Amino acid sequence: MKRSYIGKSILRRLYRKSGFHIAITGLLTFALIGALVQIPYCETEATTQQQIDQAQHEKEDLEAQQQANEDALDALRTEQGELQVRVNELNGQLEEIGDNLAELEVSIVDKRSEIEATRIALEEAIATEEWQYECMVIRVRDMYERGNQDYLTAILSSRSLSELLTAADFFEKIENYDQRKLEEFKQNRAFIEEQKARLEMEEAELESLQEQTAAEQSRVSGIISETRDVIGEYSDQIEDAEAAALAYEAAIAAKEADLAYLRQRLAEEQAMSRAAAQGVWRDISEVSFEENDRYLLANLIYCEAGGEPYEGQVAVGAVVINRLLSSKYPDTVTGVIYQRSQFSPAGSGRLAIALAENRATSSCYRAADEAMSGVTNVGTCVYFRTPIEGLTGIQIGHHIFY
Repeated sequence: MKRSYIGKSILRRLYRKSGFHIAITGLLTFALIGALVQIPYCETEATTQQQIDQAQHEKEDLEAQQQANEDALDALRTEQGELQVRVNELNGQLEEIGDNLAELEVSIVDKRSEIEATRIALEEAIATEEWQYECMVIRVRDMYERGNQDYLTAILSSRSLSELLTAADFFEKIENYDQRKLEEFKQNRAFIEEQKARLEMEEAELESLQEQTAAEQSRVSGIISETRDVIGEYSDQIEDAEAAALAYEAAIAAKEADLAYLRQRLAEEQAMSRAAAQGVWRDISEVSFEENDRYLLANLIYCEAGGEPYEGQVAVGAVVINRLLSSKYPDTVTGVIYQRSQFSPAGSGRLAIALAENRATSSCYRAADEAMSGVTNVGTCVYFRTPIEGLTGIQIGHHIFY
């Protein structure tokens, strides 16, 4: 398909100029545009769909991470539930320990009372022993001083058998008394020894009870401390996981908002494509190209379709010229290429690099010349992108034009 074109030979001579002068002119023009017009670089429709695909992929990644976080949170909650069971068991143990401590305290009080009673009994027994000892000392001393005189005198002085028997009975009672007191002394001594042994045993038992009490208190303190630490650790982990869950929800919500915006933008761009096809078109003869348009268009073709077949390069150039001819787009090559939300190389900086180094190949320049001379192999298409499901159009290489 060929567009009518006035002054074609003059323009072709202009387009065939190349070298340092044209490169510098292109760079100066690009710099002037960048300085005077602050263009917010955005993506083309093709890249819009790529953004949608990328955003969808990121959203799916976030959802997968959210699910992993939820699984981890469920695991933590399960462990927390198991910990709560353990805590309940510990509470039962603490109650049992508390009962044991209460019993030990009662036992200690009782044991102290027993020790005090034993001590009192021992003191009384010792006092009795001392009194008995003094009595025995006096009795022995008296017997030693008197010897057997009292006994013999009483026998010899008896005037009758009755007095003799009475005297004998008297001395027998004295002897029995002495024997009884001696036996009481021995029993008291044995009681003292028994009380001393009992006191030592009770004091040992008291010490053992006190050690048990201290051990139980230490064990209780350890259990409480350990339980508190574990509960605190799980609480922190659950709090972090819940915070992460909220963050994932917020990120997914933001990503869904991005997807909604991108899908709306894609729909608007598709509507724009249809509107352009149905709108008013200029004839190529009405177009006046600037000196640097060829240089700019060839480098854009390089960025968008440098790896595509020649037909694909011509098609990209034709899209730019189609927009130039449509009343829906700017009426200059520079305006079309740098229009807001359009060709991605302009927004990403790739075109600026290509312009600075004049990366466009000879086939890119030839495609630019054909497009600017009125050749189009994609009809009135004003958009192109990589193929996606449901999008119809003219496919050339790895692009669909529509």
